[in-house]
Amino acid sequence: MAERGLTGRHVLFIFVAFFGTIITVNLFMAYSAVSTFPGLEVRNGYIASQSFDERRAAQEALGWSARVEVNDGQLSIAIVDAAGDPVQAGGVEALVGRPTSDRDDFVPELVFDGRAYVAPVTLAGGKWILRLNAVSAQGEPFEQRLDVHVNS
Repeated sequence: MAERGLTGRHVLFIFVAFFGTIITVNLFMAYSAVSTFPGLEVRNGYIASQSFDERRAAQEALGWSARVEVNDGQLSIAIVDAAGDPVQAGGVEALVGRPTSDRDDFVPELVFDGRAYVAPVTLAGGKWILRLNAVSAQGEPFEQRLDVHVNS
C-alpha cells in the first residue's frame, strides 16, 4: 500500500486549526480585558456603560467646573459651582505630569486658600496635564483632566 503525502485537504485542516486557535484566543483575551475594565460592565455578552453614565450625570448635577493656572511657581486650581462661587470640596487630589511619559508625574500638596487650591511647583516649559479628583461634601466624585501650558 502506498503512503499518502500531504494533500490539499490536510493543508486546509492545518490552516483552519491554526487560525481558528489564534482567533479564539484573541476573542477570549478581548472579552477578559473589557470585562475587567473599571467603569464598564459586561451583561449578557454586551458592554453596558450605565455606571459611567451614572457617574457622569452625578458630576454634571454638581455643576462644578475647574480651571488651572501656573504663575511664578504657584499652581492654582480653582473649582467653582454653577453660580461661579469657589468650592471647598470634601477632598481634592491632583496628579500632574507630562502627556507622553510618567517620568515627571507628581502629586502636589494642595491647600485651599479661600478661592482656590494652591501648591508650590516647579514645572519646566511645555505641555503638562493635571488629573483632578475631588469629592463633594456629600460624597459625589468630580473628575476632570486639565491641560497646563507652561512658557519657558
